[in-house]
Amino acid sequence: MITGSIVALVTPMHKDGSLDWERMDELVEWHIESGTKAIVPVGTTGESATVDIPEHCEIVKRVVSVVNGRVPVIAGTGANATSEAIELSLAAQNAGADACLLVTPYYNKPTQEGLYLHYKTIAAALKIPQILYNVPGRTACDMLPETVARLSEVDGIIGIKEATGIMNRCTEILELCGDKMVVYSGDDLTSLDLILKGAQGSISVTANVAPAKVSQVCELGMSAFAAMEESGQEGRAQEMISAAKSLDAELVGLHKNLFLESNPIPVKWAVEQMGKIGDGIRLPMTRLSTRFHEPVMSAMKQAGVDV
Repeated sequence: MITGSIVALVTPMHKDGSLDWERMDELVEWHIESGTKAIVPVGTTGESATVDIPEHCEIVKRVVSVVNGRVPVIAGTGANATSEAIELSLAAQNAGADACLLVTPYYNKPTQEGLYLHYKTIAAALKIPQILYNVPGRTACDMLPETVARLSEVDGIIGIKEATGIMNRCTEILELCGDKMVVYSGDDLTSLDLILKGAQGSISVTANVAPAKVSQVCELGMSAFAAMEESGQEGRAQEMISAAKSLDAELVGLHKNLFLESNPIPVKWAVEQMGKIGDGIRLPMTRLSTRFHEPVMSAMKQAGVDV
């Protein structure tokens, strides 16, 4: 099982928008050293919408090579066409990725039956596990808990990244799916709360900036939940909950301010200020507006980030 802090990795680029492979390698090493438990290349934060298919496949292949089995690699392979999602997923499988993260089809607004058949068809084509990804704020497509429950019965589908930030929605999925589906938070601001209800980690934007601290919060939260499930461990659980909340309080500014403009605009600016990537980003994404520099920097300092 893939658990803990899972970074939704930014894609380093040069000023002209070309891919910066050297910085990519360095980022992967830094995340592993910092305690990140798994890496997601070419998700939303990795600008999957603006890289072409050969670049997409090459990024996954490169990350898999650099990771070299030290942590799981979950390749972002979602698309709004089922055939394209299969193409990207097969390429990730052939590259040696450990799993695929498949965002709901965007723009074309499929029905719930369409979503079910989309994911079932992809699963039939793959040998590696798949994680669903629901983020209706970006896709204009909301996969309902009942559909998630249906998909939990499909071989190969092992989890969901639920990014609505709606706690009742997340707990309903946990209740409906039980141990058939691993739930990951896709909303940094509510990740700890969801982990304390049984989620197995966070696929995180904030982890790009403060990976060690995000990893600590996830581990404490998961340990606290496990302790709550054991008889006589209430005191130990409360100690871990308190420690996790204290650490997470230092990250709240990042959880909020990394979304002052569309992701990944603020997070790429933040990682650039840390000296870990250059200033490249692809249109239609632009560099962070000047008026947001101070609040993002303030949040970084609040989190103890070295800038």
